[in-house]
Amino acid sequence: MKVISSREDLRHYRSMLLAEGGTIGFVPTMGALHQGHLSLVEVAALACEHVIVSIFVNPTQFNDPNDLRNYPRNLEKDLALLTGQGKTAVVFAPEVEDIYPEPDLRRFDFGPLDKVMEGARRPGHFNGVAQVVSKLFSIVEPHKAFFGEKDFQQLAVIRQLVMQEQSKIEIVPCPIIRESDGLAMSSRNVLLSPDERLHAANISGILFQSRELSTTMEVDLLTAWVVDQLNNDPLLQVEYFQIVDSITLMPVERWTQAGEKQGCVAVKIGKVRLIDNIKFD
Repeated sequence: MKVISSREDLRHYRSMLLAEGGTIGFVPTMGALHQGHLSLVEVAALACEHVIVSIFVNPTQFNDPNDLRNYPRNLEKDLALLTGQGKTAVVFAPEVEDIYPEPDLRRFDFGPLDKVMEGARRPGHFNGVAQVVSKLFSIVEPHKAFFGEKDFQQLAVIRQLVMQEQSKIEIVPCPIIRESDGLAMSSRNVLLSPDERLHAANISGILFQSRELSTTMEVDLLTAWVVDQLNNDPLLQVEYFQIVDSITLMPVERWTQAGEKQGCVAVKIGKVRLIDNIKFD
């Protein structure tokens, strides 16, 4: 495994990989790696001959400076995890100046995709995501890029970004990886106290129950039930729970509406904000 920090060195090494033949899979991360990230690398390694993982905490997608400051960082541990996994050809770990040698003033228009749920509560977040993903794609030039479905809205935005930029990169969605008690794996989980960690498992537990209840409850009643159940936990505070069309992300009013449906939630537990989602069959 080779660790590279400059875009020029990465492009040079990329050309060497392509000379060997095969395709390049790309897994962009912000570090604080866990099994969820490693599962993306595993899928990429099965689909592509070469895998590049980026580790970069992108400042432009944080609308809360405290969130940026508190975001967990441990490059040494991240590299050890990737080395132990043994399937990563290159780790691209640039500095901010490498990605943003000058301010990125681009403003993207994703229609309603970045205006609802996370977008409504984190102004500018998805524009920052689009900025960094667009830059990383132009540097890495992968054939395929792998993203976890836990960040469901982000995945929809990135698909739209690829369409707008007329890119040939294939976006590969990968299933949510969960802890043994159901909690969706997240870099922010390490910020939870032991007591908060116990209560956090209720998020997925209630989502799983909602999928069972969806056969007997209308959308509006089920939405209210999920919010009430989560808020009944004294450590949890719901920011939103919405059942949306999985492509447009527009709210669903009736189960009979065409298209797949996704339940998306954001919950505060102490100072930590967690998101999760579930597909309704």
